[in-house]
Amino acid sequence: MGQVRKKHNSEFKAKVAIAALKGDTTIAELSSRYGVHASQIHAWKKALLDGAGTLFGVGKPSFSDKCDEAKLAELYAKIGELTVERDFLQRRPKL
Repeated sequence: MGQVRKKHNSEFKAKVAIAALKGDTTIAELSSRYGVHASQIHAWKKALLDGAGTLFGVGKPSFSDKCDEAKLAELYAKIGELTVERDFLQRRPKL
């Protein structure tokens, strides 16, 4: 029988990542204290550092948001085109 994966909530991940950033204890000590693999702690720490810049930019559209809006508009246009084509082909008399 396989083991069931643990699912950690975001508060727990943040708590462990912040403890890793503080540097008071080693990653191995944190790993044994929280029951999480050391590589997972490194991944959460990296995610915290990478996402820290967006924390203070709340409310300001970033470059990726503008790209996402452009891509979304393109996809909506394609959906409209395909819907019109489908409706046209459904109304066509069958041979």
